[in-house]
Amino acid sequence: MIVFRYLSREVLLTLSAVSAVLLVIIMSGRFIKYLAQAASGLLDPGSLFLIMGFRLPGFLQLILPLGLFLGILLSYGRLYLESEMTVLSATGMSQQRLVCLTMFPATLVALIVAWLSLSLAPQGANQFQLLLNKQDALTEFDTLEPGRFQALRDGTRVTYTERMTDDRVNLGGVFISQKNISSNNKDRGISVLVAEKGRQEIRPDGNRYLILDNGYRYDGSPGQADYRAIKYDEYGVLLPKPDVSDEVTDRDAMPTSTLIGSEDIRMRAELQWRISLPLLVFIVTLMAVPLSRVNPRQGRFLKLLPAILLYMGYLTILIAARGALDKGKIPAALGLWWVHGIFLFIGLGLLYWEPLRLKRASRRSALEVARG
Repeated sequence: MIVFRYLSREVLLTLSAVSAVLLVIIMSGRFIKYLAQAASGLLDPGSLFLIMGFRLPGFLQLILPLGLFLGILLSYGRLYLESEMTVLSATGMSQQRLVCLTMFPATLVALIVAWLSLSLAPQGANQFQLLLNKQDALTEFDTLEPGRFQALRDGTRVTYTERMTDDRVNLGGVFISQKNISSNNKDRGISVLVAEKGRQEIRPDGNRYLILDNGYRYDGSPGQADYRAIKYDEYGVLLPKPDVSDEVTDRDAMPTSTLIGSEDIRMRAELQWRISLPLLVFIVTLMAVPLSRVNPRQGRFLKLLPAILLYMGYLTILIAARGALDKGKIPAALGLWWVHGIFLFIGLGLLYWEPLRLKRASRRSALEVARG
């Protein structure tokens, strides 16, 4: 029991440290991406941390198996380097028993990954898509920032304002440049609106208008001297009506209960992917224990790079098989299970190869001594 607690503590502490570092790296990259989208007006800056919270379970379900794999390699590698594993082996600790003891913390990680992949991650993806639907329904004036040019998503209109009230109703120093596109997608020049001030109004029919006061409108085509200038006291611009959709179409945002029993090949592929992540935990644990065995003279990092390449190969083949299953290139009955079978076989081979090699070497030495 003491050995079990000691090994479990070493694995879980290293797992936590490695997973925390990986999580910070991945979330930092995603946060920078979302921050750039917010700077360009595609996202509301106030929703960035909410988006990251919704995405967190999806990140963790992939990080935890890798964190466990590296945690076993690093923690057991240190024990081999400091000859603690040699002492345990002398007291009867075999590789098979070490795997059995390691499977207890691996089971805890697998349960967490199963909870994430089957329940929490789909819920987070669902809320993330609903939030994006709300963001898509925003006009450029809902994300407009004073002193910065704001482009519409399709690039047909650019808006600028010097000042804006906190309620986003009244604007000051307004500039709007819009391309005029005909019904047959022909460019008909641009229209430029300049106004001293403006305000947003919602009419009884639900339509939203931007009312500009004391300004000019310029119509024409760049490079041609046929511009038309119109001075106005009040000018109204119809704003797009918000259209918030509650429909969730991404399969990774669908509840697991919806996927069970579905005949759609894409839904079955998604269900198998969610089940594959907890299975991945057990198989990488089986591979990590023999790979962590190092010679103290060789250093603890000798097998780290080949082990990481083996793990990445496992995950890459699993993702490729998922894509092939989506396209119907792999039978649904075969699904992703053959990938797990291959790497389970590799894990068993790694587990029994080293003891078998040592046993053969000892027999060979005994025969040489007997002949001598």
